[in-house]
Amino acid sequence: MLHTLIQSPFKTNVSLLLDMLESQDDFLALQDGVLIALTDNIFLKRIISSDCALYVIKEDVYARGLYNHISSHFRLIDYIYFVSLTVKNKQQMTW
Repeated sequence: MLHTLIQSPFKTNVSLLLDMLESQDDFLALQDGVLIALTDNIFLKRIISSDCALYVIKEDVYARGLYNHISSHFRLIDYIYFVSLTVKNKQQMTW
């Protein structure tokens, strides 16, 4: 399953999102959701422990001036790769 976080993690039920993540899932943060990928945020340790693949849209990271503050556990991708994730994952959940 592909989980996409669009809103700030502080405006979302992140506890529920993290409870639903499984190791074979893909997780993508975009728009204000990229805040979840910041180093030293309160959600980082738990999302890393989910063992799912973690992605963040690089254009959204750059637009917010956060490039130097993104955890190395997240892979920066473009929107073309995002499309390939949607093709790969027939089931999707948007947060």
